[in-house]
Amino acid sequence: MEIITSTQNSKIKRLNLLEQKSAARRESKLFVVEGKRELMHCVQAGYEVDSVYFCPDITGPIADGTSNKAGIEEPTAGMLIGSLPDTCERIAVSKQLYEKIAYRGGTEGVKALVRERHTTLSELKLQDNPLIVVLEGVEKPGNLGAVLRSADASGADAIIVCDPLTDLYNPNLIRSSIGAIFNVPCVACSSEECIDFLKTKKIQILTAQLQDSKLYYDTPMTSGTAIVMGTEASGLTPQWRKAADAHIRIPMLGKLDSLNVSVSAAILLFEAVRQRSINA
Repeated sequence: MEIITSTQNSKIKRLNLLEQKSAARRESKLFVVEGKRELMHCVQAGYEVDSVYFCPDITGPIADGTSNKAGIEEPTAGMLIGSLPDTCERIAVSKQLYEKIAYRGGTEGVKALVRERHTTLSELKLQDNPLIVVLEGVEKPGNLGAVLRSADASGADAIIVCDPLTDLYNPNLIRSSIGAIFNVPCVACSSEECIDFLKTKKIQILTAQLQDSKLYYDTPMTSGTAIVMGTEASGLTPQWRKAADAHIRIPMLGKLDSLNVSVSAAILLFEAVRQRSINA
């Protein structure tokens, strides 16, 4: 097996370009996934893996992937790579090179290029009384990734990102979500489209805001609910405040009047979980 050792190799340059440039990702419709756990979630969600870069010194031998003969609940990196279809190109790199192209440690020697998949509002499959997170204009990929983790943990049906200022396949978003981006349906659309969708589906809109609001735990969330949050700097735009069925707030007892959006999302999501568990 040929093992790539140089950062000047064309395949390595392609990987680096797609990791660093959103324009390159949009043009190629490919994005980068780093780490065995993240790639495993990606594969389980049915994404198509274009190519996989791996370090044999770290992953160990590549299994044929046809079965888990050892009965291991979670496959090794070698098993995961071996389970990928023949259409996926396997690219071996040296340990020294992998240490250069790896963004962080503990990724078990594997990175991959994966084909993008975009879900639309009409394609969302919602349960009865769905729980949805809506984010307007969230700028930081890490924040969106953290919200995705909370959405996954709370069993939310979807995240809708309105007027997004970052692409959904930004590497920092994928890393911070630890693979939740592949488990929770995530849609990007305009605020107007989202409001129309929620109203049509008769899903109540709860906007998180300090002004003209009541405490979140005094607001029923057992019916279909969309929790809507804006940026920490400027909050929500007037169209969301006007469209809301209720305005809710988290009590602030200190000198600051703002929580990180991912923390706020977790608090509000698990209040919905608490209420629904009582009424189950």
